[in-house]
Amino acid sequence: MEDPNDKVTLTVDGMDYGGWKEVSIGAGVERQARDFDLSITWRWPGSSEQIRPVRHGARCEVRIGRDLVVTGWVGASPIRYSKTEATMRITGRSLTADLVDCCPDDKPGQWKGQRIEQVVRSLVSPYGIKVVNEGRDTTVIPNHTVKPGETIFESIDRLLTVSRLFSTDDGQGRLVMARPGSAGRAADRLVLGENILEGDAPLDFSRVFSEYVAKGQRAEQDDDESADAAEVVGSSADDRIGRRRRLVINESGQVTKELAQWRADWERDHRISKALEATYQVQGWRQSNGALWIPNLIVPVVDPIIGFDRDMLIAEVTYSRRRSGGTIATLKVAPPDGFEPEPNDKRKRMKVKKGKTGDNFEYLLPADWEKR
Repeated sequence: MEDPNDKVTLTVDGMDYGGWKEVSIGAGVERQARDFDLSITWRWPGSSEQIRPVRHGARCEVRIGRDLVVTGWVGASPIRYSKTEATMRITGRSLTADLVDCCPDDKPGQWKGQRIEQVVRSLVSPYGIKVVNEGRDTTVIPNHTVKPGETIFESIDRLLTVSRLFSTDDGQGRLVMARPGSAGRAADRLVLGENILEGDAPLDFSRVFSEYVAKGQRAEQDDDESADAAEVVGSSADDRIGRRRRLVINESGQVTKELAQWRADWERDHRISKALEATYQVQGWRQSNGALWIPNLIVPVVDPIIGFDRDMLIAEVTYSRRRSGGTIATLKVAPPDGFEPEPNDKRKRMKVKKGKTGDNFEYLLPADWEKR
C-alpha cells in the first residue's frame, strides 16, 4: 500500500488527480525551472480508472504527500493506447519556465544605481513571479541594460554573477537567488553500505589542465605603461596534474588584473569539481527525519569505492517511481565550488577552509566545505 507521505497529487483547477503509476519530478541548482512527468495506465474498455482530461496551459501544483514540489503550468498530455490498455501522461514545468523561454519587456530596459534584487524583481514582475533572496544579497549595481534578444533568465544570470549568486526555483514557482549550500545541510549522509543503492561517477578529467591563463584587454589610463594597459593576464597553476596541459582563456570586454586572476582560479576549481560529479540512488524520497531530499543541500558522502569522504553539494534531485523499480531518489552531487557563477567583476575569491579528509582525491580538491 502506498505511503501517504509519498503519494503524488497533481492539482489542476481545484481538482486533485492521483493514482499515478509512474512518476518523474526533477529539480536542480543548474535549472531555472523544475519539471514533472506523471503517467497512469488503465485497462479498457469499461475501466473505472479513466481520469478527466487536463487543460493544456492550466496552472497546476504537484505535491509529494503534503510537500509542494512544483507550482507551474501543464505543458502536454500525451495519450498512447492499444487494444487492451491506455496510458495518459501529464507533463509540465515550473512557473519560472517562462523566464527561460521569454524575453524581457522593452521598458524600462535599463536600471541605474539599484540593488540586484530590485532589478530581478522588475524583470520578472510582468510574469507574476515572486523572488526569494536566499543569498541575502544587497549589492547595488551602477548600471544594467537588457541586451537585444536575450531571455529574462540570461539577463538575470548576468546580474547575479556580480554577487556570485545563481538563480533557481522552488516548489512555489518562485525565483530563488541562492549561493552554493544556502539551503542548509542534509540531515543524513550518503554512505556506501547504508543508504546508497547505486553509484555512478564518470571521473572524466579530459577537460582538466595543469595551467590556466586568462587574458584580456583594458583601456589605458594616465598612469599606465602602454604594454601593461594593452594586455592583462592572470594565471593559476595546478602542479597536481601529472603532465603539462595549458589552457588560455580570452576574456572579452574591459578586464582588470583582479578579474583575470579570478577567472583563471575559477576555471581551475570549476573544472576539477565537474570532473568529480557523481550520481547516487537511494531508496525513497525522504531523509530519516521525514524531509525530502532537495537541491542545494550540503551532504556528507562516504564512498570508498569511488573515493569520497567529504561534503558535497546536491546539485540535482529526481524523484522517480516505476511499476517495476519502486520509489527512488536520484541525487547528483559534486564539490560546491563547481557551482560558483563565472566571474565578471573585481571581487576577490572567497576561500574554502581546509581540513583532514579520508578520501582519495585530496590532491585535487579542498578538503572540506565551509558554508559561506
